Amino acid sequence: MISLTIDGKKATVKKGTTILEAAKSIGIKIPTLCYDPRIVPHGTCRMCVVELEGSNKLATSCSTPAADGMVVFTETKKTTEARRTVLDLLLSNHPLDCLTCEKAGDCELQDLCYKYDVKESSFQGEKLTAEIDRTNQFYERDPNKCILCGKCVYVCAQLQCTNAIGFSQRGFRTHIAIPFEQDLDASLCVSCGNCVSACPTGALIPKRKEKFRYWETDTTRTTCSYCGVGCQMDLLTKDNKVVEIKPAMGTPNEGLLCVKGKFAYNFVNHDSRLKSPLLKKDGKFEEISWDEAYDIIVEKINDVKKNYGPDAIAGLSSARCTNEENYLMQKLMRAVIGTNNIDHCARL
Repeated sequence: MISLTIDGKKATVKKGTTILEAAKSIGIKIPTLCYDPRIVPHGTCRMCVVELEGSNKLATSCSTPAADGMVVFTETKKTTEARRTVLDLLLSNHPLDCLTCEKAGDCELQDLCYKYDVKESSFQGEKLTAEIDRTNQFYERDPNKCILCGKCVYVCAQLQCTNAIGFSQRGFRTHIAIPFEQDLDASLCVSCGNCVSACPTGALIPKRKEKFRYWETDTTRTTCSYCGVGCQMDLLTKDNKVVEIKPAMGTPNEGLLCVKGKFAYNFVNHDSRLKSPLLKKDGKFEEISWDEAYDIIVEKINDVKKNYGPDAIAGLSSARCTNEENYLMQKLMRAVIGTNNIDHCARL
């Protein structure tokens, strides 16, 4: 273990821990744009620079290992000026359309500009005028809002392991490109949307059926019901409708989702979705309470079991249930009702 001092506070961490991680461990937040704890630090954005005692140079805290006895300052005149310059440069080639940008309220660039009071760029020069790419059925890509932080590229390569996107050209013309397979006129992209979730600006945005601002939404943590992995995700809702899905950090998915978990949620809002039990009375279905429904189910099961035996009853579970719920369903059939007649709709 090693010990260092950050903004006057002592931190004791394992050897090999970065300054950024050490600061985080004692509750000190250092601003970042390109950093992601799941990928190899690359120090692209330079927002996380800190000042080291005895050094004339600023160090990128995300990629600099902490050393025993090191003294670090995270918010000094020198670091603030450096971060303001970075933001100034980024805005020199970034649209200032925060009033209408769909990412407003959830944009890390916007938050940092607010923090360091950067309202516009002092630089003048050529602007990108690339067309918005709407070819993907789940999300759209606006190259003009890309800050080349590289998070989408590295998440795709190191976490999704697809390598569907990468950097192209150099200097001012550098942009994120979608290379194609060698012999096929088709992208490697599987539309998982993990690049969209990682993007800190409005360069990658999910296509929306509902118009909303992020501050208008409520967040509910839940479990994805598309398979048995149990991925954790946050439902963003407005007016009792799911409007977006965000992957949650933690076990088992660590901030990742597949294409279904990220984008296939519109069935939740469908007008035909049943929201209460229905009972047919006089040839027509009528809504009843859950208590009444359970009483009828128990009565019917007991009658059939008494008159015809447990094997006259069968259960069919669902692919839209969690792994745990499917387990409980088979346990109910085998242990309570006493039959092995249990199956799953995925086998149909």
